[in-house]
Amino acid sequence: MLNTFQQQAHPALPTATHDEASRQEFTKSFKNFIQQKLLPGLTPIYRNRVAPAFEAQHGRAPADRRDIRAGMVRDLYFQHYASANRIAQELLWEATNISIDRQLPELIEKAAELSAKSGAVLDIPDGFAVPRYITALDIHCMPGGYATEVAKNDISVGALYDRGVYLYAMGYMGPLNDDMGRSVCNYLKRRVPDFSPKRILDMGCTVGHATLPYKELFPDAEVWGIDVGGPCVRYAHARAAGLGLEVNFAQMNAEETRFPDGHFDLVVSHILLHETSAKAMPRIFKECHRLLSPGGLMIHADLPPFDLMDPFTQFILDNETWYNNEPFWGAMREMDQFDLAEKAGFDRADAKFDTAPMAVMEFAASDAAGYSQDAASAVAEREFTAGEYAPGGGWEVFIAQKQTTIAAKDAA
Repeated sequence: MLNTFQQQAHPALPTATHDEASRQEFTKSFKNFIQQKLLPGLTPIYRNRVAPAFEAQHGRAPADRRDIRAGMVRDLYFQHYASANRIAQELLWEATNISIDRQLPELIEKAAELSAKSGAVLDIPDGFAVPRYITALDIHCMPGGYATEVAKNDISVGALYDRGVYLYAMGYMGPLNDDMGRSVCNYLKRRVPDFSPKRILDMGCTVGHATLPYKELFPDAEVWGIDVGGPCVRYAHARAAGLGLEVNFAQMNAEETRFPDGHFDLVVSHILLHETSAKAMPRIFKECHRLLSPGGLMIHADLPPFDLMDPFTQFILDNETWYNNEPFWGAMREMDQFDLAEKAGFDRADAKFDTAPMAVMEFAASDAAGYSQDAASAVAEREFTAGEYAPGGGWEVFIAQKQTTIAAKDAA
């Protein structure tokens, strides 16, 4: 699709000078060049050059993504691609940080002003311990990661993430970077139209990109977004207020929240799981089960597990592990989420993988007047065709439902 989206301005978003905007647009265009021009060249390089060389050396064809990687890393074309990709990632953060550093005091003041006008809760406790899998490195190569604070009431990494994600996604997350949330909302509307949750929790919400569509779809619901990054939730609260939505945000660990048992009817996450760890992920599933009311839904949106991909696609996606500071990216996709759900208390029969078509793709294929929850879902019933950015133009969702009663589980 032809991407004509620009990021939608809102009161908390940093503004850019002409030169700053030009640098940022260059990084987006550079990433698009890599994806559209360099990435497609990897397939013929592998088939015609790397795979034959591997077979000649080992007497067999490459068996998995590790074999493919062993051959590809020696190839000059792949080295060029990987280097360009890493440089583009570092450039987008640098180009964005220039704007933020220039106006940080004003951004902090504006965020505080927006939050003060909101009736929604902002809960940032003293002495919160951020997990080491978050602090040990800068995920996505984003300077400071999710939790670094450089000033009182800091929101800098939240602002950096807000603008940076738009550039990273090349606009394909939509004007508000909220495509994952809108896509899951569309999925709920078409698959469970009578579902009307009273309380909704978004785990690992960062700045609330995917959180706000749930408040749009379920305006009477109590919606919470939680994240381990204090600056992120502080910015998220201000951003929501600036966009006219009252959504609660808190600094909490998804492994162990401060909410009571059975408090939520819907617990969601969006590209959270691959940024945790092998120890944290089972705990998150257990916490989801504890937090859900009987009959409630757990939905984790991410990219597909590796067993749903061919080895070469696995290799391409696993480059995030090697070159984008995503150490759990590959390992997470090899974990058995059905087993995790069952051990957490869900019935395996009530769990499944499915695909939520990207709302931005559906919007682009429609004659909708604007990109909003109504517009993005206007073509929700059309036959979906594959697109770019995410495999198949959709987000893989893992869904599990908490049993209505223990008796029902025993009867099953």
